Amino acid sequence: MNYLSDGEIARLEHKANEIRQSIIEMLMAAGSGHTAGPLGMADIFTLLYFDVLKHDPKNPDWQDRDRVVLSNGHICPVLYATLAHRGYFPVEELLTLRKFGSRLQGHPHRTALPGLETSSGPLGSGLSQAVGMALGLRMDNPYTSQYVYCLMSDGELQEGQTWEAMMMAGKERLHNLIAIIDRNAIQIDGYTEDIMPLEPLREKLEAFNFDVQEVDGHNIRMVLDAIGKAQAVYSQPSVIIAHTIPGKGVDIFERDFHWHGNPPGKGPENFAKKNDQGRDALKKLRSLSGSIDPADY
Repeated sequence: MNYLSDGEIARLEHKANEIRQSIIEMLMAAGSGHTAGPLGMADIFTLLYFDVLKHDPKNPDWQDRDRVVLSNGHICPVLYATLAHRGYFPVEELLTLRKFGSRLQGHPHRTALPGLETSSGPLGSGLSQAVGMALGLRMDNPYTSQYVYCLMSDGELQEGQTWEAMMMAGKERLHNLIAIIDRNAIQIDGYTEDIMPLEPLREKLEAFNFDVQEVDGHNIRMVLDAIGKAQAVYSQPSVIIAHTIPGKGVDIFERDFHWHGNPPGKGPENFAKKNDQGRDALKKLRSLSGSIDPADY
């Protein structure tokens, strides 16, 4: 992995903040959609698409590209916003989210947009798709340097298919598979540890023959280092447990599971009235944007 200077990290943080603002604007225009997960994963998506991945927005089907599989398709606003900011399609199109006839559906549809590798929606199926892709790439070239990154939620680890896929990945020692779990500890009905406990998660994943790392999902340098270490593992698949704050960047949303599936304007009113939620969120993010000025570096 390339070393990133403090200035390059600051530019990625600034871009992640712009992507969070786009997410809020999208959700406000749609009047529906998920808030917490997309905001929480903005740093990781920014790092992937603006530094880590081998990809080409002008040639989305480039044969030598890395693959990104979004298993928890309901957080697609962060994927759409990142793709748009990276040049896959116009940023202005983001405001068509969930509109009739829009290419930006409530869950990604593979053929609708450039840069999408899979359709997703049913939770728990993404890792199986990623395993198939990683195995196929390795069959074509046993020494492949093409990676498949599978972005997953922690809640979907309650699906049995996920663990079947992990058994397969471990058996085949898929070194080119890197799973990233959004460990934000919430799901639509509450906190994961109340609904169906996942801990001790690291030990469970290690038992399925994965190399496991745990990181702060908002520390871009730490995530980058973890990806670099995962790429250096040649005997087994890797998983990065990224501890994130759901609703990151907007204090009225953070860590509250009620924002899992509600957009601004339809969430709980314990900190802001419905009519003020979107405006307050953008105000907060824009104030943070001013404190992360890449021109200072």
